[in-house]
Amino acid sequence: MTGRMRETPSKGCPMTLDLDRFPRAALGRWPTPLEDAPRLSEALGVPVLLKRDDVNGLGAGGNKLRKLEFLLGRALADGADTVITFGALQTNHGRQTAAACAKLGLRCELVLTAKVPRDGEAYERSGNIALDHLFGARVHVCADAEETARTYQGLLDEAAAEGRKVATFPVGGSDATGVLGYVAAAGELAGQLAGNGLGTARIVAAHGSGGTAAGLALGTELLGLPVRVDLACVGHPADESAETLHRLAGAAAALLGADQPALDHVRITDRTLGEGYGLPTGEMWQALRLFARTEGVVLDPVYTGKAAAALVDWAERGDLGSGEPVVFVHTGGLPGLYGYAPEFAAAVR
Repeated sequence: MTGRMRETPSKGCPMTLDLDRFPRAALGRWPTPLEDAPRLSEALGVPVLLKRDDVNGLGAGGNKLRKLEFLLGRALADGADTVITFGALQTNHGRQTAAACAKLGLRCELVLTAKVPRDGEAYERSGNIALDHLFGARVHVCADAEETARTYQGLLDEAAAEGRKVATFPVGGSDATGVLGYVAAAGELAGQLAGNGLGTARIVAAHGSGGTAAGLALGTELLGLPVRVDLACVGHPADESAETLHRLAGAAAALLGADQPALDHVRITDRTLGEGYGLPTGEMWQALRLFARTEGVVLDPVYTGKAAAALVDWAERGDLGSGEPVVFVHTGGLPGLYGYAPEFAAAVR
């Protein structure tokens, strides 16, 4: 847990979010739907709504498009013609960056590290990595951090020799600029909650590289929304994830000219992390089946599946307030499911 749970909105004056001063590339279709999930709600014993950031269009959809609008907006404003970014073999961020670069006419270099202890045809050639190639990215697979650093430097040297200007994005697009994408999403969600007559809610999302989580946490605090934000770790333990959350939210707040956020309405759990990033768990597969068989909604095994497992865990332990609506943020990732084809096939039988 990071801080205490906040029962009421902040006593300070809510801030008006001014994001128009930041350059932004138009990539997604906004707002994404906020849908009722009646059969899932019945199964869990709490009202659940699904924030469908998996259906925002470009590159098979997903949460990274919100970050990329600001990251690529800045890159274009700076005159970049080449983007370099990083991730694991089945990175959703890499796939969406490749698609966005294709749309904008930018060269895309993906430097991928085989950091997840998995191999096989499905993981190494299917899913997101096949789409990376389809969207025209140059894919560089590295064995470890040392090779990743050498490859990155080689790409910088190559670009300099050819007179190209490079924009470098971090893993997951998670830096202060990328966080702005989910600060904007918090404002979007605030309007949808108000439109549904909901005065409070509990937002559930995955916490990976941290940009999505930090944006939701910061945006809801700056707006003074009477919500809680529950985050499920999918990459690192709770203490490390909390440090990342505060660092990214603080950096984005500084960009916005706001004070360091308290984030006392945020809770982080690593109960459903399992053995680590990209490694499936039995509870995750059960959660995938539950969402699919109650609402026809497909999750992924790395991010939303583990966040859904956390939601199920909270419900089973009676840790969700009776009658308080839950907003599950579906951040996409469907193509990555096919990187786990053997387990996926076994799980659905």
